[in-house]
Amino acid sequence: MDQKLEKKFRERAVALGNSGDPRGLMELVELTRLPVANVRRLAASAIGKLAGLADAAAAVAALQPLLQDDFPQVRQYAAKALSAYGTHAKCALADLRDMAISPVEKDYNNNCAKSAIEVIEEASRIAERQAEHCCQRCGVKLEADEFTRSQKAFQRPFCNYCFDEVFLERRNFETKVQLQKNIRAKDGTWVQSDGERLICEALHAERIRYRYDERFRILDGYAIRPDFYLPEFDVYIEYWGMDTADYKIGMLKKQQLYQQQGKRLVSLYPGDKPRMRETLLGKLAKYQ
Repeated sequence: MDQKLEKKFRERAVALGNSGDPRGLMELVELTRLPVANVRRLAASAIGKLAGLADAAAAVAALQPLLQDDFPQVRQYAAKALSAYGTHAKCALADLRDMAISPVEKDYNNNCAKSAIEVIEEASRIAERQAEHCCQRCGVKLEADEFTRSQKAFQRPFCNYCFDEVFLERRNFETKVQLQKNIRAKDGTWVQSDGERLICEALHAERIRYRYDERFRILDGYAIRPDFYLPEFDVYIEYWGMDTADYKIGMLKKQQLYQQQGKRLVSLYPGDKPRMRETLLGKLAKYQ
């Protein structure tokens, strides 16, 4: 981009942020999409300055994708700006948590993400103390301690009775999953299918660190348990190994959630097994 034009956009972003005029938000959103990192950085900062004035949902929707920006300072300013939107930025917490612990992220971005998480979570706690909550399963009104307990355990609201039911269901599910891990990859990881074994061995051969079936992620209110997560790439891998109707319905829903949350997903299938390593590396190449 021409230097004069770039300077004009940078100055415009700063002016819009300092104006305190919420009508400037849409123009700033457009500036976050320009192919100049300094313009995106200043636009993110300016959107943060409009917190409390501009449409919070639109502002957060513009800022959250910037946490995946190629330039670290854009990610830094996006995290700072999101914290200014407090509870409205709860949807970005999962991305911020990834950013806070990512070993490939700059230290200042790890710290910035941690600060943003603290601010957003505190704002959420304040809002929750003032709000009424009902059990997601049976609909009864929750006491404050019930809500706190279920949020801590499941990140979803359950009364004490339903909490126990969900706890037992989850424990039974965990036991079932562990029993199904009866195939051992060369690096010692126990997995549930031959396709997952091939993925493990391909990643291990390429010295790509991975986490297998490690934790639940909450995306848009749903619990997600990724097959693999690659922290160096910030990429999730799912091996879609079954062919039943119910499984395909669940697969489409899960893929939709990944897409809606802007997550990087690599999908692999039984047909990829003969060339699993080449197929996997080919799909990962676009994220390097």
